[in-house]
Amino acid sequence: MRPVAIFRHSPTEGPGYFAIFLEAHRIPWTLVPLDAGAPVPATADACSGLCFMGGPMSANDHLPWIDPVCALIRDAVAKDIPVLGHCLGGQLMSKALGGQVTRNPVKEIGWSRARGGTDPVARHWLGEMAGQELTLFQWHGETFSLPEGATRLAGNDDCANQMFALGPHLGMQCHTEMLPEMIACWCEQWAEEAAAVAHLPSVQAPAAMLRETPVRLPALRRLADRLYATWIAGLVR
Repeated sequence: MRPVAIFRHSPTEGPGYFAIFLEAHRIPWTLVPLDAGAPVPATADACSGLCFMGGPMSANDHLPWIDPVCALIRDAVAKDIPVLGHCLGGQLMSKALGGQVTRNPVKEIGWSRARGGTDPVARHWLGEMAGQELTLFQWHGETFSLPEGATRLAGNDDCANQMFALGPHLGMQCHTEMLPEMIACWCEQWAEEAAAVAHLPSVQAPAAMLRETPVRLPALRRLADRLYATWIAGLVR
């Protein structure tokens, strides 16, 4: 089986639980560290799927790898090679497929909740969690619009588009890949991004985030398991 290519845009935003999930299901994967200067493949032909992680930059920034990544996403979609995006990765998917990335009404940082959709597409991806309250982890100030033909899977009052599906492709604004050590690492960077908006209900302080992690992480893990299991079912074997 060809590997899943996981694209990393920042050293502290690696594949986390997603890599653990792939290994548990004996699915090979390879890391493409764009943050370390790795080249973007010209086509998706060597991969069974593509996964794009988060990052502090904007999908609208003029970085040398953004246009090639968007072209790669379009190539994969054209060839029915599943694409998965976490936060920035979801924004890159939206941009590549004709959507827009804009400033979200508020920053979302820390643990949050959203409501799962109830249509057939949402039921396919969310299973018994369709229509239910979902536990999410957030770290973003921008958001994406839904590409043409995509279906919203979840949203909340702070960010309408938390995730979308388009055939076998899944784009998320939230982070389902979190591990406790990743949350602790991100909390060390909290002040530079969140201090100015710490008064917002959508922004958690590090102490609250870390305190809630043992309680909320099992629910996030169940959501990740469901979404990732549905996604890998579409991988090119």
